[in-house]
Amino acid sequence: MSRNTGHLLVIDVESTCWEGAPPEGQEPEIIEIGVCLLDARRGERLSRESILVRPERSTISAFCAQLTSLTPARLEHGVSFDRACAILRRKYGAPHRVWASYGGDDRRKFERQCTARGVAYPFGASHIDIKSLFALLYGLPHEVGLLSALEMVGVPVEGTHHRGADDAWNAAGLLATLLARWRQAVGDEAIPHTEEL
Repeated sequence: MSRNTGHLLVIDVESTCWEGAPPEGQEPEIIEIGVCLLDARRGERLSRESILVRPERSTISAFCAQLTSLTPARLEHGVSFDRACAILRRKYGAPHRVWASYGGDDRRKFERQCTARGVAYPFGASHIDIKSLFALLYGLPHEVGLLSALEMVGVPVEGTHHRGADDAWNAAGLLATLLARWRQAVGDEAIPHTEEL
């Protein structure tokens, strides 16, 4: 099945976390899914959404609340993880789109939690790891964090770091910049037009 490459989904997740190991009987789980729809051809970010997910197997530690600004009271109004995945499938057509995240951790978190909960994985197989892509394109000896990458290319940071919707928006801005610079480097004449494909 071919994937929609015109509009990409850029995803960032926040999870329950602790300064050390999780308390006995608890496990890290997704509590926010940030979604940014990116028009890959025009380099335009079209939408930004935060899907809050109610934790079922852990509680929000003081450390987690300080890091993400997500409190237990806010997450009480979140949806179930199953419902969040359904939103990705139905509202955003996630199984039929190429999707991206800054690093592979978010993809692995979805895979683990879907398997553990018996929830259908909401995405297709086509995933772009923006973190690795950035390091490869810039010839870096190692991968760097999102804020460092944005600073290196001069893309302003918007919103709050460690909030899913804002990190997805910023990662989409970085990806749009990388795509635009690649197109500029190879020249428009080297890129086939849609009618030629």
